[in-house]
Amino acid sequence: MVLIQPIDRLKIARVGGFVALTKPRIIELLLVTTVPTMIVAERGMPSLWLMVATVFGGTLAAGGANAINMYVDRDIDALMERTKKRPLVTGVVRPTEALVFALGLEVLAFVWLWSFVNLLSAVLALTACLFYVFVYSLWLKRRSRHNIVIGGAAGAVPVLIGWAAVTGSLDWAPIVLFAIIFYWTPPHFWALAIRYKDDYSAAEVPMLPSVTDLRTVAVRILGYTLVLWALTVVFSPVADMGSIYLVAALALGAIFTLLALGLLRAPTTQKAMRLFHYSITYITLLFGAMAVDQLVA
Repeated sequence: MVLIQPIDRLKIARVGGFVALTKPRIIELLLVTTVPTMIVAERGMPSLWLMVATVFGGTLAAGGANAINMYVDRDIDALMERTKKRPLVTGVVRPTEALVFALGLEVLAFVWLWSFVNLLSAVLALTACLFYVFVYSLWLKRRSRHNIVIGGAAGAVPVLIGWAAVTGSLDWAPIVLFAIIFYWTPPHFWALAIRYKDDYSAAEVPMLPSVTDLRTVAVRILGYTLVLWALTVVFSPVADMGSIYLVAALALGAIFTLLALGLLRAPTTQKAMRLFHYSITYITLLFGAMAVDQLVA
């Protein structure tokens, strides 16, 4: 029994390591946007099977992309306080294992979505992965201060996948949703990056807060927040949403803007983290309001 316990702990640690490669907390945030999008596309509740199939396939695709990202970033992760306990840094998972695992998830995601949802959803999921890996991770992240602005587009693809899963096509409504996530991502991420700007500097990653002053970052955050607020209002007539959504969009956007203004007036780490945490609440409540708006209509 004494000999078995250490082995069991090692197995548990390795399983946990493979799970960590997929960045589950990020996947949760991405999927928060997928199901409400499907409800809006359906103008009601889609079939349970379609939602499960889409969410499962999206989870596999996002998990695979995140694991490839960890494989690519394992050198700089070792230099950053926030990421030094990731499984490829600690050695719980070997690099080759991580890459094989990640590619396997992507293949499975494509086959699953094509088989049980539709080809368009599968292609969109694969495109998001390729963009995240090649455009963000391998090109922009270490070279440009615009890394998260452009690279963040990959995180906006789940709304397209959700819409395509229901309708088999895309139109202006999902494009506006894509833009909403696209413009939400920089304020969300830059707020967190303010806290870890020294980490990015140590790893020589030109994340905006590590290469410019906090006031400039705060101005950018406010600018993106205002565009985001406008886009959420534009979505109402484009998607023919009701008053529940519109009131929520106006109120939630107002709070976001006030927090961004507060950060601009006093650009501190504390205010940045407050905005970061609210940004998660914001996107959850906004998409929740979309779903409620359609379900009670």
